[in-house]
Amino acid sequence: MKVNVGDTIPPWTMASVSIEKMKTMAAILRDPNPVHWNRKTVAAMGMGERTINQGPLGISYMVNMLQAWAGENCIQHMHVTFPNPLILDEDEIIARGQVKAVDEDGLVYCETWLERNGERGLIEAEVTLNLHNKQV
Repeated sequence: MKVNVGDTIPPWTMASVSIEKMKTMAAILRDPNPVHWNRKTVAAMGMGERTINQGPLGISYMVNMLQAWAGENCIQHMHVTFPNPLILDEDEIIARGQVKAVDEDGLVYCETWLERNGERGLIEAEVTLNLHNKQV
């Protein structure tokens, strides 16, 4: 695969964040925080009756995008930040990314992020991909 600085990574869309997946993730992570599975708890916080997505689920949307583009074993390093990780059930979330640098060893440095309604700043990551690990 030929990759150039400035290339846009094909976006990956989560059409509707699922409360059921949040409940499952809460059980897997042993996360007792009811904001991930109880809408009434979130409503009592003044945030409407929608549950709040776990950070690892948001990160997985970016991972899905990267793997769909560059292959299953492509991620070498990922540095994630959470500027405003408030992702709610039923949100449509789009993972996007752009190539920032490419080196002669096949490493690709990307900027990735999640958007809701065209607005970014939910979860962001600087990612190093190793294209030699791409499975064809």
